[in-house]
Amino acid sequence: MKLSFKPYSLEYKYPFGVSGNRRTHTPVVFTKLELEGFTGYGEACLPPYLGETEESTIDFLGKAKMLLEKFSVKNSIQEILFEVDKLSEVNNAAKAAVDIALHDLIGKIQNKTCYKLMGFEKPIPKATACTIGIDDDENVVAKKITEAKEFSILKIKAGTEDDKALVNMIRKYTDKALYLDVNQGWKDKFFVVDMLHWLKEQNVVLVEQPMPINMLNEMQWVKEKSPLPLIADENVKRLSDIKKVKDCFSGINIKLMKCTGMHEAKKMIELCRQNKLQVFLGCMAESSCATSAMTQFLEQGDFIDLDAPNLLKNDPFTGVEYKNGMVAISDKPGIGAEPKALF
Repeated sequence: MKLSFKPYSLEYKYPFGVSGNRRTHTPVVFTKLELEGFTGYGEACLPPYLGETEESTIDFLGKAKMLLEKFSVKNSIQEILFEVDKLSEVNNAAKAAVDIALHDLIGKIQNKTCYKLMGFEKPIPKATACTIGIDDDENVVAKKITEAKEFSILKIKAGTEDDKALVNMIRKYTDKALYLDVNQGWKDKFFVVDMLHWLKEQNVVLVEQPMPINMLNEMQWVKEKSPLPLIADENVKRLSDIKKVKDCFSGINIKLMKCTGMHEAKKMIELCRQNKLQVFLGCMAESSCATSAMTQFLEQGDFIDLDAPNLLKNDPFTGVEYKNGMVAISDKPGIGAEPKALF
């Protein structure tokens, strides 16, 4: 197998995050894996909080390139990715880029979609949340809500000094269901429980990562009293993290860039089901390449937050589709994504 890769920068239509914490672009590295005339594509999306850079990603992919030359279609996906994983204890997004390209390649060689490759039925379109950036200017917030008019679910970033005021501002313009991402922002368990009961009255349907990752005892106490599903995000990157938090949350936010890709995401979904945990399919700021890979799991998701390509100015891939606030999957072999002109 021949691996090649190329750095890129994804630009947003409008900024994410709360005022004072905005970015208008995210670095990515796209991969291309070739064998016997077939080509698979992958993506490493690199938001700064992951701790991965273009340089560290390219360095890892250079090592993976030498390793992958030893493999052929006779080797299983599991066998290949086991060796790739051993190259580093970190570089999860870089590993995901290899994983996605490998699944895409094998799907194309076998003329199967990746959801069929993994034993799933074709998923029907599902409603995805649309992330709206929260700004100090209320007129800007109102404009962003209008721009998201096709979506039935909105996602907002919380963890501010006055989240009630934030939600009340949103409620002046829409009564749509909300996903609230607190990003570890609340630290008092009594405050958290009070907020959760108030948020339920405001048509908030779930809360992501309400407390810091080191407050699992408090999270378990909160979960027992919560009227809303509580979704682990920063607390869970990979499969091994789920058992540590299974009694503290209602569900797990699975992201390909955190968990090293599709192979491990499938295992995480299976473990969630075994432990009666809900599955939240999430994303960073990926293009249609990695998002199309994640939509292969659409049938398995209880909550969907896969709007990233819809927020990009310069998506270099086609694949995943959005219509009336729903995300739909392609029936093309592999992940169903193709580059516009990147390679």
